[in-house]
Amino acid sequence: MSRSRPAPEAPEPLAPLVDAHTHLDACGAVDAVTTAAIVDRAAAVGVGRVVTVADDLAAAQFAVRAAHWDPRVFAAVAIHPTRANSLDDPTRAEIERLAADPRCVAVGETGLDLYWPGKLDGCAEPAEQEEGFRWHIDLAKRLGKPLMIHNREADDDLLRVLHDEGAPETVIFHCFSSGPEMAQACVDAGYHLSFSGTVSFKNAKALREAAPRVPREQVLVETDAPFLTPHPFRGAPNESYCLPYTVRALAEVRGDDALELAEATTANAERVYGLS
Repeated sequence: MSRSRPAPEAPEPLAPLVDAHTHLDACGAVDAVTTAAIVDRAAAVGVGRVVTVADDLAAAQFAVRAAHWDPRVFAAVAIHPTRANSLDDPTRAEIERLAADPRCVAVGETGLDLYWPGKLDGCAEPAEQEEGFRWHIDLAKRLGKPLMIHNREADDDLLRVLHDEGAPETVIFHCFSSGPEMAQACVDAGYHLSFSGTVSFKNAKALREAAPRVPREQVLVETDAPFLTPHPFRGAPNESYCLPYTVRALAEVRGDDALELAEATTANAERVYGLS
């Protein structure tokens, strides 16, 4: 993401919407006031609730604090797969404590990322990632909470581990970016697929072929802000208020009415996360 481009203008409102995956801390939230300001901008265009997601221990602690600051914010906590080598016993104990908080609605983002090993200094190796993923799967099952998955170039391995461990009752593939075959495998398994701004990218051919194959009751929508800003604002900072751009792009790819898709994804988020 580059901040060289100005923030996108606010879209035409589309309601109701839930941002199923964002990172409020990475968007600049540091306290109750800055958190409320981000959520206020989102609410002004119909995005009434957000799930702020952790990728390290500090972010997990922030996510739960933010969810207590503002009733429109919910948390998801885990250690990102690229940081799975930091999952020592004290970290696991703290993640487990945070995940048990009633304002935490999912264990995530966890999973496998086979793109970064060998490219990113300090990145967890695939075996470390898999061990951490298995631990998070067990945690989600013990707590009875959804499992939120990060997947980068790891389709087959993710499905293998989920099969080996026995998937939790609810599984969410955040920022689904794979093709039609993986989408069908996830649909058949009963998993939920969450679509981000990448579905608006014209060069995301396989993803755009996959999107129409997902039954409406298994679709979620997200920003993954401040990343993956939808077309035509790619490269600008993303935020939850940009979600209507993504939903309209997804509706066009799927041949859906945008308002009907917004209503359906909101109902799905309420059911999946147990939102009130």
